[in-house]
Amino acid sequence: MRVPRTFAFVDLSGFTNYTAAFGDDAAGRILSAFRAIARDVSSAHGVRIAKWLGDGCMIVAMNQTDCVAFSMDLEAKASHVCAPLSLRVGIATGHALLFEGDDYIGSAVNMAARLCDAAGPFEVLIPSMQLERLPAGIHATAHGALELRGFPGAIEVFELTGELTEAEGTDTSELWTRAPFGL
Repeated sequence: MRVPRTFAFVDLSGFTNYTAAFGDDAAGRILSAFRAIARDVSSAHGVRIAKWLGDGCMIVAMNQTDCVAFSMDLEAKASHVCAPLSLRVGIATGHALLFEGDDYIGSAVNMAARLCDAAGPFEVLIPSMQLERLPAGIHATAHGALELRGFPGAIEVFELTGELTEAEGTDTSELWTRAPFGL
């Protein structure tokens, strides 16, 4: 089944070098902190962590605004907790094949992964042709054209910056009081 979704790939930049310099235990502590923050932020913004990818993750969102809000919020929170490491994020929107009920296949998935690979520390990249409405406080700046492996020709990309200025989360505060739970 093909479904419209927004995907983000998130990576802790410098994790391999950090592990080599400070050891497995120190790297494990940072990774544990990163995953805890990612879980909290994903819940707050109504996105799903589709899979953990070592020192990163793949995010699936029903809409781009929630995915962008998640990415920017995660970057802000992780910059303190995961220092000296930084995040890099690639976001793409499109139709993807829901494969065997728990995985996604398609150009949007591949593009998000390639944009994450191309991003530098503290960068959140999104294709200019896919940019929709941004959450309040978030701005898009032209990053330039990038050649992405597996995609023909250069793709114009924006870098997202700023801080969320309004509550862009998903309201889950009263879910447990609704029927049938509030009976």
